[in-house]
Amino acid sequence: MYKAFFKLARNPFNLTPDPVCFVPTKRHNEALAALYHGVRQHKGFVVLTGEVGTGKTLLLRCLLGLLKESKDVAYAYLFNGRLSPTEFLQYILSDFGLPATGKSKYELLLDLGHFLASRGSRKMTTVLIVDEAHHLSADILEEVRLLSNLETTDDKLLQIVLVGQPELDEKLDSVELRQLKQRIAVRTQLGALDADETKRYIEQRLQIAGEEPHSSPLFSEEAIATVHCYSRGLPRLINTICENALIAAYARRLPSVTPDIVGYVAKEFRLDVASSSDGEKAERHNQMDAKRAMNALLDLFAALEDVSQTIQTQVRL
Repeated sequence: MYKAFFKLARNPFNLTPDPVCFVPTKRHNEALAALYHGVRQHKGFVVLTGEVGTGKTLLLRCLLGLLKESKDVAYAYLFNGRLSPTEFLQYILSDFGLPATGKSKYELLLDLGHFLASRGSRKMTTVLIVDEAHHLSADILEEVRLLSNLETTDDKLLQIVLVGQPELDEKLDSVELRQLKQRIAVRTQLGALDADETKRYIEQRLQIAGEEPHSSPLFSEEAIATVHCYSRGLPRLINTICENALIAAYARRLPSVTPDIVGYVAKEFRLDVASSSDGEKAERHNQMDAKRAMNALLDLFAALEDVSQTIQTQVRL
């Protein structure tokens, strides 16, 4: 609608994750490199977490794009974590192109094991990618742990990538999943963009969309600063604000987006209403830190108990 008016070739702030529009900030580059390295070096277990709207799914699309360039890689991509253990296995096998309908859990695991062993013998890479992994139940996470046991004496047969919101970190840090946590080889996080990164993000998205290099900027410095303020540096919110700000500027036949327009859009989307106070956020962080500390202590006590039992057994012998 506004592309011709602003002389753009494409929509610069499309909400659909599109690798073509990927703007590589330092932390996104580091996260993508960590994921790719973990998969290609057969590290086994890789975890990526980040708040809503930090660009996790887009990063996954970029990872898949890199993996598709290699003919020795096969992957299953799961984005629905609300499955039963059997449905979970059926989905994985189906995505790998294996028959799964009507088979028992035992048969599914047997077929998957043969598939992975066959590919492993040919030095091929097989990947399971789970998006929205914070929705996974304890039963599914236990299945994931068991799948990570599929290995040879010197290599992991299945590379597992879990991607989710910070709640996934909390689950993995729990005492019940300490065995799974100990298997994680690579763990990385995505955060919000700072003011400079937000500015570069907006400018590069506009360049990708075809903004003329020497034309007057569509977003003034003040408008970009206002976008950062209301979006809190979250790429998804940046896209939402900028997209609607361009529409509003077009409707008013303005040559660029002003801070007032950004404020208007933020108000329409109720982004001017804080979701929680800084004190409440700090309290939540303190509670999470306390929980992690408690889990670490419980892990230590469990390890000491195992050592104690081993010593007692040796003494009796």
